[in-house]
Amino acid sequence: MYAFKKLALIGIVLLICLSCSSIDIFKENTEIPISKPYQSFVIINQEVGMPGFSSQFIDQQVQIHLQEALEEYGLVYEREQPDLVIRYTSNEDPRKRTSTNYSTPYPYWGYRVWDPWAASRYMNPNYGTKTTNYELVQVIVDFIDPKEDKFLMTLTGVTEVSSPKTKDNKVLKTVDRIIEEFIFEVSKN
Repeated sequence: MYAFKKLALIGIVLLICLSCSSIDIFKENTEIPISKPYQSFVIINQEVGMPGFSSQFIDQQVQIHLQEALEEYGLVYEREQPDLVIRYTSNEDPRKRTSTNYSTPYPYWGYRVWDPWAASRYMNPNYGTKTTNYELVQVIVDFIDPKEDKFLMTLTGVTEVSSPKTKDNKVLKTVDRIIEEFIFEVSKN
């Protein structure tokens, strides 16, 4: 019985962790198929000084993270004659979400006795609505074959950020998922 409870608790914690960090990956712009093993790469943003994010700190973190992940996979950073050119950019879009809940936040005793119209949607048009701010962040990474000068693929990672404190962490997790998807696509061929 103890093992079952422990397993159930681990399952619930895992479900909560996975549901809180939703990152969707989309593959686009496949102009040519992946045809050879790639051994070297260059990050064009780093070479020409082109920022991909509005925050310089996050931009530097993404450059470092991309380079380390690809080197860990076995590719070598090569400025002169790379087999693969990588370019990244972002789309950071602030948004608002409004949710409506018409259940009364007050019990039928206490505060409501003194002001019966306080919890009424007829007297207070904002009653039961809650607006939250968040940022929809898209991390877009282009993988380009320099000899053909065509896209191998564009991978776009989309996530929601509800706090500026967690933005850099979410962006790096999105980059990890993009690299995982790229490695999966390359190893498939």
